[in-house]
Order: sequence, then C-alpha cells, then structure tokens
Amino acid sequence: MSGNGAAGADEATPERGRPGDRPQGCAEPLSAHYDAALLDLDGVVYLGGTPIPGASDALARAADRGMKLAYVTNNASRTPHAIAAQLVAMGVRASASDIVTSAQAAAHVLADKLPAGAAVLVVGGAGLRQAVRERGLRPVTSAAAMPLAVVQGYAPGIDYGLLAFYVLSNADPTLPTPRGAQPGNGSLAQVLIHATGRQPVVAGKPEPPLHAESVERVGAKRPLVVGDRLDTDIEGAFRGGADSLLVLTGVTRPAELLLAPREHQPS
Repeated sequence: MSGNGAAGADEATPERGRPGDRPQGCAEPLSAHYDAALLDLDGVVYLGGTPIPGASDALARAADRGMKLAYVTNNASRTPHAIAAQLVAMGVRASASDIVTSAQAAAHVLADKLPAGAAVLVVGGAGLRQAVRERGLRPVTSAAAMPLAVVQGYAPGIDYGLLAFYVLSNADPTLPTPRGAQPGNGSLAQVLIHATGRQPVVAGKPEPPLHAESVERVGAKRPLVVGDRLDTDIEGAFRGGADSLLVLTGVTRPAELLLAPREHQPS
C-alpha cells in the first residue's frame, strides 16, 4: 500500500503502537511485515464519495500478496452490504464481511452485558438496527417496550427515548458532508448526556471496542491501522497497541502532524 503519509513501521520498531522520535521506515512492501490492514474509509479509500487516486490499485496489490483487508468505519448508519457495494462501484474488491462498523462494535458491547433476546432501544439508522439484531438482541423503537439498554448512532431525523445502559456507536463531534462539517453523533449525544447526567460507553474509534472487533474479525496477529485522522484512527491504534500509518489524503495536514501529541503520532 502507498499514500501521501508516513511509511509503515519495520521490524526495528522500538515498541508496537508506541512511536519513537520519528516514523520508522520500511524498505519492503508493508504486506511483508503486517498480516492485516485495518483501513479507515473516508479520507483513505475515498473522499466525500470520490475515489482517492491509486487507492484501489494499492489495496489490490496488498491483497494479492496475502494481506487481509478490513474496512473500519465509525459510520453506524449504513449497513456493511451498502458500504461494500459503494466500494465495489469504486473498483475496490470488498464484500460485506470485510466491513467493520462502530455499530457492530456497539452491538458487541451490548451483547456482552445483556441476555440473549433482550430489548434494546435503537436510536439510529438501519446499520445499527441490523448490527443489534445480528448479535441476538431485539431492536425496539420505543421506551414502552421496556428496553434494557439504549444504543445511539448517527442518523438523520433521529428521535430520543429513556436511558438504561447507554452505548454510543461513536463520539465524533462532526460529520463530513459535501456541504462541510455538520454535527456528528458525539455532538447529538450531548443532548442526552446533559439531560440525564449519564455518560455512555463509546464503542467507536479511538475507543478500544472497534479496534478489538476489527482484529477479531480478520484474525490479525500483527495489524497495521491506516487512517487520515489523528484523533480517531491513529489514537485508536496507539490505544490498541498496534502500528499505524497516516495518509494525508483526508483530514490531517502536515502541520497538524508535526504538532501532534505522542498518542496522535503514527508509527
């Protein structure tokens, strides 16, 4: 894989997921050192729905060399099938099983805490409802159904109910759109947090659940996290103890990287 960003870490990396004074170099293809790439989507594979030049070819070469690819997104509104269809239309070889979403990570968190078949009030889109159902839980739309938990993900026109065990798919403050940044799930969640005084469990990047879900899904022993955001992708890798590669085709600019704190530095 390649991109406008730091080279991947090689065997001499001092400590996985803990950057040194500068990024490590890698003279060989990254697929020779990492068994899986955990890739962000917007800003890495595409930007606002437009494919990033060279991305699909680089991913195909990595896959042909035996590297597992997982596409990891904080977007909880769309289903894996819808995301995979978008990637295929862009020339990227992908199926629904290659997509890992914050909705799936949130559903995993719920399933670890709740009995099978428990009612969960879903405040979000189809992707979140499907993920909850796939974990053996029962998505409901009203507090009258006596849910044991609430899970919230971004979706246009969402409504709100009462809280029990409160899980947030992701806490991104903004959402990129063709018209610019708009309030994201993290900003919308502040309405409930302020009203109830309850702090949710967050499943998406940079929190550990989504990283753990991705590693488990592909069976990675030595994953490489690839992303364009320091505060989600790179920090998520840092907290998960994985190496990371930053590309400059999305949100982060070189000046931000130079000023980044330790936990936001790609390895």
